[in-house]
Amino acid sequence: MTDLIVSGASVHGTATDTALGDLVSRDSTIVAEASPAADPAVIDGRGASVVPLFVETVFAAPEPPASDAFDLAPGNPATFAVVDGGVGPDEIRHMLVVRPERLRAVVVDGAVIVRDGHALRPAGVGLSSTDPRLTAWTDTRRDMTQYLTADGRYSETRGGRRDAWTGQFWIDRSRITYLDDSGFWAFGQFHGDQLHHAGFVLER
Repeated sequence: MTDLIVSGASVHGTATDTALGDLVSRDSTIVAEASPAADPAVIDGRGASVVPLFVETVFAAPEPPASDAFDLAPGNPATFAVVDGGVGPDEIRHMLVVRPERLRAVVVDGAVIVRDGHALRPAGVGLSSTDPRLTAWTDTRRDMTQYLTADGRYSETRGGRRDAWTGQFWIDRSRITYLDDSGFWAFGQFHGDQLHHAGFVLER
């Protein structure tokens, strides 16, 4: 078993409910145990917020997840960010954007993929050129197309402007984590045949 503790943080169990304490995960799941297994990995959460990687638009998708799928509650996936300082509920619900110097960690299904503002593996590692998610994704309502390529790079065309935003990305199961070239981290989720990111609902 692999245990991870975020200690002494403001834990946002939901977008609006917060409690000061520890968050413990075992393997890929949040657990209630106060006594983790021997030699757990520890992230110092003092002065930081632990926030669910909430993707609000997913709930309006075909076959949406359960309403509590993003809650940081025992039995739910250990998928969250640890951010210096406070984080408001609107940021959690609508668009979490974090500067590298504020991002202590990103955890997806119990695995730490970002630590102290830095990705723990290079962009593109583990991506297969045949992955169907590596393609162009478009939200026609908002005139945005996002291109994902096998080298772990993305580019967005917005309002006809090519390369309006560019950067690196990492895919972990259904989650996608972005580091924009202008210097911020952002988050999204694949759900069915859609990619949900920052209010955009993109389709192939």
